Amino acid sequence: MRILAVENLPIADVKVIRYARFIDERGYFAEHFRKSDFESGSEMGFMKGIEFLQCNESRSKYGTIRGLHFQWDPCMGKLVRTLAGRMVDLALDIRKGSPSFGKIIAYEMPASPGADFGEWIWVPPGFAHGNYFTAESHIEYFCSGEYNPACEAGISPIAADIDWSLCNPELKKEFEALAAAGSLMSEKDRRGHSVSSWSDNSNSDRFVWENRSPGTF
Repeated sequence: MRILAVENLPIADVKVIRYARFIDERGYFAEHFRKSDFESGSEMGFMKGIEFLQCNESRSKYGTIRGLHFQWDPCMGKLVRTLAGRMVDLALDIRKGSPSFGKIIAYEMPASPGADFGEWIWVPPGFAHGNYFTAESHIEYFCSGEYNPACEAGISPIAADIDWSLCNPELKKEFEALAAAGSLMSEKDRRGHSVSSWSDNSNSDRFVWENRSPGTF
């Protein structure tokens, strides 16, 4: 695997990992994950000690909004990429005491099959994760914990008290247009917590920010 770049997003614990594709007249080949490369090199220090225990894939129709999901016992980080279509990934900081608590960021991830690189986005534990889709799309994500339905919760992506100030304004506008048009969203997601109601839940104390090594919270 050849890692080309690691980019910090406006909340620096959320990262974009760009890797090489090798292109010729037939198409391309890409080694999109190799554990040793994720654990070596100074630019990948935030992944040291992270082990992926589950891999999921998802197909979404145009206009779908998913999220914002998280769990505890075990906590789960997600490494996400777009296989086909166009995803905009969403990450909301739920770490109590964090300077960016309650703030959301968005990152556009089209499949771009003709590009000479692919991308992962790393959403670590301590973030509520979601996405929206402006084309029929297929995504894949590796998880650093196994799914536990007894210890999951969500913040509604349309909650009025989410702080969008760090988000790209054009992506925020696009999200709002989808939501206003009656997007495809599950009732469970639509009726999820607000930031404030989640903060009042005793389980929110499981997510506390400490200014310590990457990959932890």
